[in-house]
Amino acid sequence: MSLHHSPRSTLARAARGQRGVGLIEVLVSVLVVTLGLLGAAALQASALRNNQSSYERTQSSILSQAIFDAMRANLVDVAANAYNTSGYVCTPPVAAGLANSDKARWITTLQQQIHSGACGEIVCATSACTVRVRWDDSRAAGGSSAQVIELRAQL
Repeated sequence: MSLHHSPRSTLARAARGQRGVGLIEVLVSVLVVTLGLLGAAALQASALRNNQSSYERTQSSILSQAIFDAMRANLVDVAANAYNTSGYVCTPPVAAGLANSDKARWITTLQQQIHSGACGEIVCATSACTVRVRWDDSRAAGGSSAQVIELRAQL
């Protein structure tokens, strides 16, 4: 009896022991890849929501600076409290005058660039003014349904 086996018989025995394992390995690898892709899709969706929130915060800051610039160009109406709002304004004012025109443009732009339900508030005491912008940011992680950004300026 020979101690050496022919290479053919060794390969045949190895092939018989591996039958059916290939299909299970393929199914497991497909499952792992699928779970990975679902995780990546969830991460992408979360990143998009948070990116939108960041965009809205940036826009609210830029638009608040824009109303400050408009107010600096019209210090007479600022001194007369024409820019002051009584609480949040969600509907652009229609009354005549430069201050109302500036506020109407500001509110309209807030609603176009941030959120359709965005509102703004302006409070001035002499030349120290506070501008607040409120909108629904509940889609973002940790966002609020009444997100508020507040900026103050000395005009």
